[in-house]
Amino acid sequence: MILIGRSKWVPPRQWKLWSLPRPALSYVLGVDAVAIAITALALASTISGARAGVRPSEWVAFAVLTAASVLHLESARGIERRREMAANSSPYTNLKSLWVFAGLLLLPLSLVIALIVVSYGYSWIRVYGRTIAHRKVFSASTFILASAAAAAVLRGGGLIAEPRVPTGPFSLLVVLGTATTWWLVNFALVIGAILLSSPDATARSALGDLSDQLVVVAGLGLGVAVGALQASYPWVVPILMVTVLTLHRDLLLPQFQRAAGTDVKTGLATPAYWANAVPVELARAETLRSTVGLLMLDLDRFKEINDTYGHPAGDQALKAVGQSVRAEVRQGDLVARVGGDELAVLLPGASETEVLEVAERIRDRLSALNVSVDTAADRTAVITGVPASIGVAVYPDVANTMDQLVLAADNALLTAKQDGRNRIVAARPNPPAVTDHADQPVEP
Repeated sequence: MILIGRSKWVPPRQWKLWSLPRPALSYVLGVDAVAIAITALALASTISGARAGVRPSEWVAFAVLTAASVLHLESARGIERRREMAANSSPYTNLKSLWVFAGLLLLPLSLVIALIVVSYGYSWIRVYGRTIAHRKVFSASTFILASAAAAAVLRGGGLIAEPRVPTGPFSLLVVLGTATTWWLVNFALVIGAILLSSPDATARSALGDLSDQLVVVAGLGLGVAVGALQASYPWVVPILMVTVLTLHRDLLLPQFQRAAGTDVKTGLATPAYWANAVPVELARAETLRSTVGLLMLDLDRFKEINDTYGHPAGDQALKAVGQSVRAEVRQGDLVARVGGDELAVLLPGASETEVLEVAERIRDRLSALNVSVDTAADRTAVITGVPASIGVAVYPDVANTMDQLVLAADNALLTAKQDGRNRIVAARPNPPAVTDHADQPVEP
């Protein structure tokens, strides 16, 4: 038995872990097993190895970092909970790295691992709520593996005795190399899990927005500062909490805003976010004398999936469709869920030819899409093909306002449905009005 969320116990055979694709399952369990082995070795080294237990000063530093980490998580609980609700298939960035990296400079590896366990355990209880347990265990495991690799770099650079804060140019380089190693190992492990768990995901989508990784970099930099202050001026550390909380809000604000405008079931933009984004893009296009392409997608016979396999299976299929559509568009394009099974794609700067090419790639991908879903009978089924009809409209070729553009794309979508489904239809410009001068009255 294991606790999923706050109060729901789930038998082991019902864990979501087992629904992962076999390569992803082996990968996740392998990473978890290595983390457990590292934990055991670190504990053994602390108890009976080269170290003779933990020094009092290290226990004090551990207590300070643990308390600061818990206070930080509790203070930022609202932001983190909303970010956690956003469904996505890219790395989830946070500032836990701050306290963990400070611990690497001040503590033996066994206490660093204890700090990671406390941090994720507290987050699980107070922040994440009802969620999938194996993801949090895996995240903690990646932190443990990254910390072990970083500790090896510190030892290799000659920084063996704690505190291992930079005191000169060479030690600074060692610490910077350690921070880089920690980030690379953690990032690579997470990317591997995403790619194996989502066969339709591309490397680009799995990497996510690399600018988000600045959050982790900032956390590691603050970790060095916290470690140095804790080693020399421990009473200054509480003052940094105001700075940490302010940076947490500002650094994670873009992610928070995306989470607030993200459909929980699909990870796509919400109708409200979409309605605000379209006029902004049209105004920008008008200023730049550019174009904006719009695709309206309606999944053909999607109701049959819900009726045959159940609505949870339909949600799984819809999420896979959203991931497939995002994989065929550019980084700056916006994909939204604007209805039950209706999606919209906004393509700034795209010509009609480019928009039609994207639409054709999406149509082909969805027609060949295979989705593994959990049925209402507690079985797994594979849905082969989730075809869609697509309407295409381009600003300013067929419309001058948001309402006109959406109406043109909707009318094209309706035509695609009426012409036999699984088709692409482009809206045509309205012909200019023609005045028949022969019918005009002639003034005397």
